[in-house]
Amino acid sequence: MRVLIAFTTLLVVVLCKETFEGHQVLRIVPKDEVQLALIKDLEDMSELDFWTDVTDVAYPVDIRVPFDSLMVLKAHLMSQDIDYTIMIDDLQVMLDEEQQEMESAARLGQPRSTDTFDFSRYHNLNEISSFQDMLVAENPSLVSKLVIGQSYQGRPLNVLKFSTGGTNRPAIWIDTGIHSREWVTQASGTWFAKKIVTDFGKDPALTTILNKMDIFLEIVTNPDGFYYTHSNNRMWRKTRKPSGSGCYGVDPNRNWDAGFGGPGASSNPCSETYRGPRAHSESEVKSIVDFVRSHGNIKAFISIHAYSQMLMYPYGYTRTAVKDQAELHALAQRAISDLSTLYGTRYRYGSIINTIYQASGGTIDWTYNQGIKYSYTFELRDTGRYGFILPSNQIIPTAKETWLALMTIMNHTLNNPY
Repeated sequence: MRVLIAFTTLLVVVLCKETFEGHQVLRIVPKDEVQLALIKDLEDMSELDFWTDVTDVAYPVDIRVPFDSLMVLKAHLMSQDIDYTIMIDDLQVMLDEEQQEMESAARLGQPRSTDTFDFSRYHNLNEISSFQDMLVAENPSLVSKLVIGQSYQGRPLNVLKFSTGGTNRPAIWIDTGIHSREWVTQASGTWFAKKIVTDFGKDPALTTILNKMDIFLEIVTNPDGFYYTHSNNRMWRKTRKPSGSGCYGVDPNRNWDAGFGGPGASSNPCSETYRGPRAHSESEVKSIVDFVRSHGNIKAFISIHAYSQMLMYPYGYTRTAVKDQAELHALAQRAISDLSTLYGTRYRYGSIINTIYQASGGTIDWTYNQGIKYSYTFELRDTGRYGFILPSNQIIPTAKETWLALMTIMNHTLNNPY
């Protein structure tokens, strides 16, 4: 009966979903400043969904284009001598494959323990919440669940705390899923949680870290948006609070009080990078802000996104270098070097503004300004072949290689107290 209910629920959800039949993802690489400006102008077309931002000459820009806009856009690009390639020929075909895989898994029923949880597939919000509760129940001396606030729609903002005891110890924060459509991040966060309890007491490096520090892990940082990606629109990025003009949501990675309202964030409520009416206006952001401030002893803050394969440190809102740039740069280089040892995956690294683009109101700019020296953000796999629709068979490889980089950062944080 439980299997039937789960499958019926999934079927109802499928029937309500927005479809992307005939949508293509085009990759455009500007050859000069003129083409760069022309591509930048396309950002004003609300029907286009920029999967990667317009940054600089020779850097690719990935754009999801609805079927009805394809002919016009391609003609425009050709008229301006702008080359493009088709990265995804029909987005809905990929989404259908993803959905069919989830339907097949739903027929198998829910796992009874975290040992039988399938980390190699994508899970919805209820499944991840159930996983967290099982992990806590199975490891009560190591793991607890904190609720640091509520989302706009009233969902709990759950944070797993991994601790061997003590009060207000130095801590490491990791969050995944702040942008809801980046499913490989929530999936990786779930794998990280199991990895921590599995390796504690076996891996000397992790055991030493947890004997001296706590780890906080927020797997679903934007639960309303994440729920919506499963129920209505797989491509949803933002939160779900009404933002005016008939539009919904704020970009929670433009809502922090670090250069808030500056370049690289939008004042348009319908934009994918809408910054919100004021800094920390979103409960999903404000809850982390309040937690960080009240804790007062967080030493590393790592926010995980997808895609593009990058590891970055502050700043994003200004070209002024952080005072710890040399150390942060060297640590990032070591982390991505360790990451690459597993599968040879190549990452770019550096400050946000020099690695990708100027972006104001970002998470780790705020945390660094709060005195958290080791503030980093990841962009996980891939580099655009699949983009946000990364096949589930890449979840575990992505999580495993990222874990190596996380361990490098966490070890350094432990061994370099400040």
